[in-house]
Amino acid sequence: MKTLNKIAAALAFSATLSAGAFAAPQSYSLDANHSFPRFSYNHLGMSEQASRFNKMTGTIVLDKAAHTGSVEISIDAKSVDTGSDLFNGHIQGEEFFDTAKFPTLTFKSTKVVFEGDKPTTIEGNLTIKGVTKPVTLTVTHFVSQPHPMNKAEAIGANATAVVKRSEFNMSKYVPYVSDDVNISISLEAVAK
Repeated sequence: MKTLNKIAAALAFSATLSAGAFAAPQSYSLDANHSFPRFSYNHLGMSEQASRFNKMTGTIVLDKAAHTGSVEISIDAKSVDTGSDLFNGHIQGEEFFDTAKFPTLTFKSTKVVFEGDKPTTIEGNLTIKGVTKPVTLTVTHFVSQPHPMNKAEAIGANATAVVKRSEFNMSKYVPYVSDDVNISISLEAVAK
């Protein structure tokens, strides 16, 4: 009987240790001061023009042990920053982002693919002007560590993708202004 009790106690202790070894999914909030989506395109064959959005919010969930995750991002389309006040107004018009009717762009992941401990691609749905299309972000950099300043658990990442603006009802001036738009996202997020 004593042997049976020892075995039962050992199994219970082992189960407690194992349960602690599996990490739960962790939610992270985007750091608005260090998270910016940028986009670039060819302008009349003359140059590559780059712009960004100044306001982005979102949540990232990672389960490092299970190698799963999710990403939800919301971008304020009115925060577009082309470097020109005149063009900021132009690009918010009906022919492009139409921010009066569609003030928000969103990305919601459907799958996060890992290689080892790091995400390599994020598949999801991008919505612009009420049009939703599948997009795959390629993760070019990822780090998970305590934040150097506040010591909270944090992540940082860079990701890229290419989309066709004509697929989102923004085909004005194609092909003179390129249909392909390069998207680049830099983000930092801190555990909730």
